[in-house]
Amino acid sequence: MERSAKSASRNKHSSALVIILGLAGCLAIVPPVKALDIPAGTNIEIRLKTKLSTQTAKTKDPVEAVVIAPVMTDGQFVIPSGAIVRGTVEKAAPSSKPDERATLQLSFTELEVNTAKLKMAAQLAGIDNAREKLDDKGAINGILASETLTGRMDAGISKIAEKYSGFADVLGIAKNTVFKAADLDIVYDPGVEMTLRLTAPLTVKAPSGPGAPIQKLKPIGHDDALAAMIAREPFQTMAEKPPKPSDVTNLILIGSEDQVKKVFTEAGWHLAANLNAEAKFETVKALAESRGYSEAPVSVLLLDGRPPDLVFEKLTNTFAQRHHLRVWRRPVTWEGKPVWAVAATHDTGISFSEANRTFIHRIDGQIDRERAKVTNDLMFTGLVQSVALVDRPQVPKDGQNATGDSLETDAKIAVLVLE
Repeated sequence: MERSAKSASRNKHSSALVIILGLAGCLAIVPPVKALDIPAGTNIEIRLKTKLSTQTAKTKDPVEAVVIAPVMTDGQFVIPSGAIVRGTVEKAAPSSKPDERATLQLSFTELEVNTAKLKMAAQLAGIDNAREKLDDKGAINGILASETLTGRMDAGISKIAEKYSGFADVLGIAKNTVFKAADLDIVYDPGVEMTLRLTAPLTVKAPSGPGAPIQKLKPIGHDDALAAMIAREPFQTMAEKPPKPSDVTNLILIGSEDQVKKVFTEAGWHLAANLNAEAKFETVKALAESRGYSEAPVSVLLLDGRPPDLVFEKLTNTFAQRHHLRVWRRPVTWEGKPVWAVAATHDTGISFSEANRTFIHRIDGQIDRERAKVTNDLMFTGLVQSVALVDRPQVPKDGQNATGDSLETDAKIAVLVLE
């Protein structure tokens, strides 16, 4: 049985939400020192530090990753962000022909927390924004040529060749001039994010704390003034053509433009390209070749009648799935610092819109998960000095974006002060 490699628990990033909601209280508590059991089935969010490729990997090659979201058990932090996970390659087989899948099996056996090394048993439960699939043992299975647009083009040209070989040759030359054959091998660069799931309980000697970048956070303060500022801010964007209500803002950043760009760059996000003919053509090629496009453009959404000042995205190896967000500079300031509104969503698939005559992304309608994902990513850089989660009573808790996807939220907004 296979499942999408991007999928993991529906509660992914929930630990980040817990941190935001009760940050001051959690960090002030000093729990008694006692051993804690982390149950089997617990998810651990990691980021690869090792490059993996079915073309070069060999059995027993070392694999290393870093934990990017603290793990909690019974209300206590048991694995901090920044902990190191180690393992090895169990199997790596490249794709040698179009109808053969590349395969990659990893084994994770060690967790290092504050220099203490613990034996662990875990398997892959998800790979963020990946085109590959996992089987029920956590093995990664690559794509087939027949599952790609270029592969389907080749199949169509082969059928034409049965009757019109000369015409098929022309079509083949034209296709190969524009598109490359999809790379069927599995290649993950450092920075790719994965979900591990414990297959056996893990015992830690004592609570760990949430991790250094989070422990240093300070309260923003002036709660009433902050809530009043947020209440005056617009919360819903508008699609440009045709004009329709769309994404809901779910984060506020406080800091300079350089600070905003730096924190996202450090977190592994990329600035998106402008929406022009060249970028649109590169998008079509990425779709046809079943690959990623880290600077892919996004559609224009307006906030207060203005397009975004900045657009960032994060993906792995497919244009169909990506984290992306739009950022608007607001006319207000907070303690003399610029304020930026952010609408963040997670694209989980792609389809063709007959109404719009173009490809559109489908999103995860639980937009609070993306709020938590972005918050956690930025906190992990150590470039965030304060975090708050602010109520917005005026924001509806459900709705739709401009392309018809449902939106569900608790109506709160995360506020991050950058340093």
